[in-house]
Amino acid sequence: MPKARSDIFREYHTWLRLERGYSSHTIEGYEQDLQRLRTYCSAHTDSQGQALDPVKLDFDQLQDFVYEEFKIITSSTTQARVLAGIRSWYRFLLYKDYIEQDPSELIEGPKKARHLPTVLSLEEVNRLMAAIDLSTNEGHRNRAMLEMLYGSGLRVSELTDLHLSQIFLDEHYMLIQGKGSKQRLVPLSPVAEEWFGYWMQQRAHWPIKPEAKDIAFVNRYGRPLTRAMVFTIIRRLCAEAGITKTISPHTLRHSFATHLLQNGADLRVIQQLLGHEDLATTEIYTHVDVQNLRQAILQYHPANKLKGEK
Repeated sequence: MPKARSDIFREYHTWLRLERGYSSHTIEGYEQDLQRLRTYCSAHTDSQGQALDPVKLDFDQLQDFVYEEFKIITSSTTQARVLAGIRSWYRFLLYKDYIEQDPSELIEGPKKARHLPTVLSLEEVNRLMAAIDLSTNEGHRNRAMLEMLYGSGLRVSELTDLHLSQIFLDEHYMLIQGKGSKQRLVPLSPVAEEWFGYWMQQRAHWPIKPEAKDIAFVNRYGRPLTRAMVFTIIRRLCAEAGITKTISPHTLRHSFATHLLQNGADLRVIQQLLGHEDLATTEIYTHVDVQNLRQAILQYHPANKLKGEK
């Protein structure tokens, strides 16, 4: 007896969570993309006048769906994300033998413009750190957080999910739970270790809630710190430091990678530190570095200086 569609949709959720190991945020996004497809199918019929089945779409029907969606969604980034969710759905169907051929294989995605990440200079990083008021209750916590973001290249979610039991100060490493529940060892810089030690001394006097006993960074009420709060803290510090760039916690991760590359670190080492599966993801930092090198030539090379004086 064929499975009910509702059963397949539930099975897809389980597959994303358990077999693919995706985060709840990614799963939510993929299921929203599938809902777009289901809504489209319920509003369109096949040659027999039956509503389209999201399990049995052929290439032409799926291409029509993509065409209609992309007339509504104008952002190439959002288009690419929706298409990734749809492809995930058909990979699941193929893997589970619900279909024999993946109709999404030949669907062409949008050409995404490659945007180079915003990066802070070393001088701006120093100004950002100096803007932290260490006389406040949260001062040492904020300094320790920023030193870990910049000194180890953590994602903000990796920082907020970091447990005390994952930090090995004697070995100078952290065990980081990255995307897709993948773990990696990340070195702790001596500066980050020092400021984390100060924060631990202060944290001992905070009213930590039971659910946050093993959480490295907590808010003033003793609960786990949220990603949104880290974002707010960094934005406020940037304003106080007079940094006008559009900054997020990820900017410190970009700055970490770029500064390593500028100082001679191997790209594959940076890939491992950042937890990138694909080296191509890490290679964007070579483009950032080339931009900086060109700017240095324009600014400091004597031939360009002479040209400017004419």
